[in-house]
Amino acid sequence: MRVLFVTSEAFPLAKTGGLADVSSALPLAMARQGIDVRILMPGYPDAIERLDSPRIAARFSGLGGIEDGFLISGRMPGTDVPVWLAAAPSLFERPGGLYQDADGRDWPDNARRFGFLAQVATALACGNLVTWVPDIVHANDWHAGLVPLFLAMRGGHRPATVLTIHNLAFQGNFPPEAMGPLGIPGEYFHPGGIEFYGQMSFLKAGILFSDRVTTVSPNYAREVLTPEFGCGMEGVLRSRGTNFVGILNGIDTERWDPATDRCLPGAYDRKDLSGKQVCKAGLQGELSLDGQADRPLIGFVSRLAHQKMADVLLDSVDGMVGAGAQFALVGEGDPTLEIAFQRLADRHPGRVAVRTTYDERLAHRLHGGADILMVPARYEPCGLTQMYALRYGALPVVRNTGGLADTVVGVSPSTLSARTATGFVFEDATTVSLTGAVGQALDLYRRPDVWRSVQDQAMAQNFSWFESAAKYAKLYRELLGRCEPPLEEPRRPALAAAGSAGAAMVRRAARAAVSGGDVA
Repeated sequence: MRVLFVTSEAFPLAKTGGLADVSSALPLAMARQGIDVRILMPGYPDAIERLDSPRIAARFSGLGGIEDGFLISGRMPGTDVPVWLAAAPSLFERPGGLYQDADGRDWPDNARRFGFLAQVATALACGNLVTWVPDIVHANDWHAGLVPLFLAMRGGHRPATVLTIHNLAFQGNFPPEAMGPLGIPGEYFHPGGIEFYGQMSFLKAGILFSDRVTTVSPNYAREVLTPEFGCGMEGVLRSRGTNFVGILNGIDTERWDPATDRCLPGAYDRKDLSGKQVCKAGLQGELSLDGQADRPLIGFVSRLAHQKMADVLLDSVDGMVGAGAQFALVGEGDPTLEIAFQRLADRHPGRVAVRTTYDERLAHRLHGGADILMVPARYEPCGLTQMYALRYGALPVVRNTGGLADTVVGVSPSTLSARTATGFVFEDATTVSLTGAVGQALDLYRRPDVWRSVQDQAMAQNFSWFESAAKYAKLYRELLGRCEPPLEEPRRPALAAAGSAGAAMVRRAARAAVSGGDVA
């Protein structure tokens, strides 16, 4: 099967959140199951710089009114997964973030930027840019939501389409005036079409026009059919019936493995946890926390946002410290919350540490050194942090929602007896409920034999991408009318060494082509 995987970010080319991790690990798992998968994402400058073996595969002008468009081909660093970058300096070569400027404001031309991505995807899907043509186009989140609509507008034979919703709260809603420059006729702007409370919605377009719609956990798929979690889209999703399903995300078990993680000062696994104590001591030293091995260390690695209950966590840290724990935070987000957490650290030197610039390597070390990892959320489509925590033996404290509920089994007399407990689960998005779960965790920490048993069960969980990729492959086969036997999980070969990037040459060639020069 040939699959075009369309996304707005993929690690390590560009990342703002979990979508980037999914968009690199899932295609790799698909490739290992024999699927010819190719990633398409925007040509951000950093992505061009980091791409292995980049070259200009095609150039085009006038697509979506963009005159400086290029298709850059290469490979994901360290793998054989092909990548295409939809490059246009006027859209993507600018300071700031992927979606926002340096002051945190959405780019005013985001509709045009990601409309362009969808138009390039459509051109690829129809064989208009290169000879490779996909059987399936797999669009991810609102940024790629127009791809199924554009393919439907063309009519005739086309690839089958799948839309995966990673977070329903982000919908890509824009004024209806954005439709004209994107070539979308006004006949699509009505409540039964892409109109959403007076705006045109990229995500609604994807939900309505995709052959199948998925989201990233079975529990979240049920939740979003209700007004509480549906963000106004619950009726649209219900209209898809059995064509809407939840497939649990996985994690990259090669990049996140405490036995081989080069970010950690000590290696460890289920059978030998001595290296985890080395990681804890190293983390305490790095963050200027008191070097006390027997003091429970509670970590938090996340965006400081309302969704992640950062405000509730803020109100709970004094209680953690009062109960004898240390607390370490790595993350960034709401400036008000960043300042408030920093004040906590100032108030509790040696007991609270706060780092408000996200650092991927430090995030690994925090998973390695923490005893307990906080993963609260008002809603959580899937969540990867709790899976990383389980794998690293940092027992997670989660709220009973979305994918958190699908991946963590709470400690209780029955789950302890059955040896199925893997963490701590609370019900309500309140300080009382959260601190109750933290108290339960601290009580269990003081029972080393029981703690070690739960830790062992947590580290035994397998959330590799193999099973998730197999479910997507089954979905693809259903769309194409194929029936093939299931695969067994293969032995994983070592990743290829990253090649040298010719990004500077490609960017120079791109600029030469814009000005009428030659492209090698």
